[in-house]
Amino acid sequence: MLIKGYDDGPLVAGESLLGRPGFWSNYLMAMCGNGSSAARPVPEWFGDDGADTDALSEVLFDPEHWPVFRVPAEEGPGVVVIHRNLVGDYGIDYLLTHPGQSHAQQIANWEGDLSGTGLAWHELVRIADSPSPAAEGIEDTAARLLLVLPLLSDPDVPEVAPVRLSAALTSAGAPQDTVSSTAEHLLTHLTRRSRHDPTWGSPLSGG
Repeated sequence: MLIKGYDDGPLVAGESLLGRPGFWSNYLMAMCGNGSSAARPVPEWFGDDGADTDALSEVLFDPEHWPVFRVPAEEGPGVVVIHRNLVGDYGIDYLLTHPGQSHAQQIANWEGDLSGTGLAWHELVRIADSPSPAAEGIEDTAARLLLVLPLLSDPDVPEVAPVRLSAALTSAGAPQDTVSSTAEHLLTHLTRRSRHDPTWGSPLSGG
């Protein structure tokens, strides 16, 4: 797999990993901490167990293979998520892609928290709900929303956001009895983080 700017990285298609036990806890669990709850995030919040989570982390963070997750959109920009598994410089990079263009623009990266420019909730929903059948990548709308969720940099989300996120988590395997709490933890962390960034603006809105 070739993406401009990652010529030296051993990129591999990662879409098949989404169905593996332990994927979503690896990807989202670190974003559940909000500093206001004594509850410690655990893989079980995502329907996983610790053994599966640990086993898949060895695949996701393998320096010899950098998983790439493509979220193309039928109209407007899509997103590519890259596990940048450089030894000593691990991170997750988020790139915007544009229909008809080969260039992908990096807008943010995750190295313990988001650095860069994120997107508003309605922009994440637009990307999640407009898969491109003609392009390679993920078509399931729930998985698409969860993959782009770390880009949320909007301090104000609509009232429907927790319900929509809970539905996506349930579709990905999160248990019914804790899914609402998990969605709340994720949104609290992501929206509270954005309140501390006065320069926030969306690369799609021109903000």
